[in-house]
Amino acid sequence: MQHPSIYLTYLNRLDVEELALTDDEILAAIKTSLASQGRGEAVIEPRMHLEPGVANGHFNVLRGALREPVDSAGVKVVGDFVDNYKHNLPSELAILLLFDPRTGVPKAILDASRITDMRTGAVTAIGAKYLARKNSKILGHVGARGTAYWNVRLMDRIFDFDEIRVHSRRVESREAFAEKLRQDLGKPVIVTEDWQSCVEGADIVVEASRLNEPTPMLKTAWIKPGALVMPYGTMSAVELSLTDIMSKLVVDDWGQCKGGKFGSLRAHVEAGKLSEQTLHAEMGQIVAGLKPGRERDDETILFWHRGLSLSDIALGHAMLEKAERLNIGHRLRYA
Repeated sequence: MQHPSIYLTYLNRLDVEELALTDDEILAAIKTSLASQGRGEAVIEPRMHLEPGVANGHFNVLRGALREPVDSAGVKVVGDFVDNYKHNLPSELAILLLFDPRTGVPKAILDASRITDMRTGAVTAIGAKYLARKNSKILGHVGARGTAYWNVRLMDRIFDFDEIRVHSRRVESREAFAEKLRQDLGKPVIVTEDWQSCVEGADIVVEASRLNEPTPMLKTAWIKPGALVMPYGTMSAVELSLTDIMSKLVVDDWGQCKGGKFGSLRAHVEAGKLSEQTLHAEMGQIVAGLKPGRERDDETILFWHRGLSLSDIALGHAMLEKAERLNIGHRLRYA
């Protein structure tokens, strides 16, 4: 029996850059995937970790599938290696594989390092859209890794902040981060010397730090009543008391948040402070209109997102569609 020839699309880093997805294209793809998840039109499995044991880092393996209009199953493997800056490499490098969910035929291989950054920023921004006060004007952002840029850029697209404060552990990284934001957003960005001056009194607080071990750097007392706090570091940087001041606790996927050894609220899950009983909603349920987001200005809300394979798959699909329209990418023969 003669099998048909199979070809797949390969988009490398240069191709992804050439696609130049707009802020609105990124946000639309991620909003669609969150709503699909909220309506139960997706399959998502908790991420797995592979620790090679030869460096300060690990691999995350994310798996999922989305129905129409994306109609793809996908697997992303992303390395998270804290010391890569010493080798002049990004801390996170990733590959996304997309498959036909009906036959298992591979459809595409994409450099997913930029996808990881974009989709994380988009989930942060959409979370803020539904959970932050509409008149939020001060952003405090800790962390300067790749996802940080898209966090700030896409949130500023929605809120047009009056004040953006940034901080990270290394002086050179936070200065470079701020300068890129100044150039791309066309507005001032304040670099702070410490965590407190970055987040205290901010309307929206994002904690995207890179710690080697859990350390309570972000103090609960600094959080302004009515603020939105979004911590998502691999190693926790928050105090156990953080959930005590929250009106609502929201996650991206409870299945991923309730297990595993990593994550900013791992200790809160183990202590029972974040549980199925205390959880308000998954973000997808809010985007789909099944549960309310922010209902009052005086609500202090926490949103913990661990990163979803569904977001990677949706953004990868959007890139494939645009690449086909613009004739960007490479056609590889599989069989």
